[in-house]
This record gives sequence, C-alpha cells and structure tokens, in this order.
Amino acid sequence: MTTSVSAMSLSAILPREMTELRAKPLFVFQLDVQKASQIGKTPGHDRRVGEITGGRFEGERLRGRLLSGGSDWQTVRDDGAWTLDVRVVMETDDGALIGMTYRGIRHGPKEVIDRIARGEEVSPSDYYLRATPWFETASEKYGWLNRIASVALGHRLPTGPIYQVFEVL
Repeated sequence: MTTSVSAMSLSAILPREMTELRAKPLFVFQLDVQKASQIGKTPGHDRRVGEITGGRFEGERLRGRLLSGGSDWQTVRDDGAWTLDVRVVMETDDGALIGMTYRGIRHGPKEVIDRIARGEEVSPSDYYLRATPWFETASEKYGWLNRIASVALGHRLPTGPIYQVFEVL
C-alpha cells in the first residue's frame, strides 16, 4: 500500500537541505542615532522617530560608514514590544553606495526595556532584538547584496544600537 503525500507529515517530505538554517557573518554595524522625536500615542501605538547621524560597518567583504540622514521609525506597541523600521545609506571604503532597510523587533521584561530607554547598559541576553536587513545597490562589485537574505542580532548600547548581520545561505 502506498502512502499518499497528503497523509505524510510535512517535515517528513522536506529535503534534508531544508531542515536547518545555515548562515555566515556578513558584517557588524553600529548606528549613531539622535534622541528620538516623541510623536506620541497615535491610534494603535506610540510613535517615535530617531534620526541616524552616522555610524560604521565592517566585515570580511565590505566596510565603510553610514551616512547621516537615515531614520529609525519606532513603534511602541501596547504589548510592550518595540518594532523598528529603519532606512540608511551605507558608503563603502571604496565609494560605493548601498541602501539598507530593515525591520526589527525588541522586547523583554518591562524593567529591562525601561532601563534601555533610559540609556542604561543592559546585557543582550536579557532581551530580544532581531532584524531582517535588505540591501540595494547599483554597484557591480557589491551587486551580490541585491540577491541575498539576511538576519541580524542586535544590542542597544547606551550610545546606540549595534548589530551582527548574517547572510542566510
């Protein structure tokens, strides 16, 4: 008797290559962000916007600086989680421009999130900060960035956020 595919467990029909996430470090970046403008309690959430004034990034295949003029649109949700919607321009050491956008989420115990909001030092293991960066560039040298997916682990330092970005293989 043959078992139909529809009767099998979905995980049983997955190819082995799809059962584990593989990634490799892409680069580390640090943002310089001005104190957020408090738009306030809008319908559905509390809105804050931080202006990105610079920063830097470094990795095996690219390094450079983050240009001023980017923004970090933050939503403080009723459940205490913060969502991030960030846009920034990266300039490599050899002059190429790369647009990076990412969405992210930060959450943890209220007392930890309050300490972060006050600018205090907090261990990254005490809360969750993850993001999904996407890139776009006209540079032939860095064109491979247009065709990858990435994830980032973040940490909020008193001076601003720092992320380790991984290319998903």
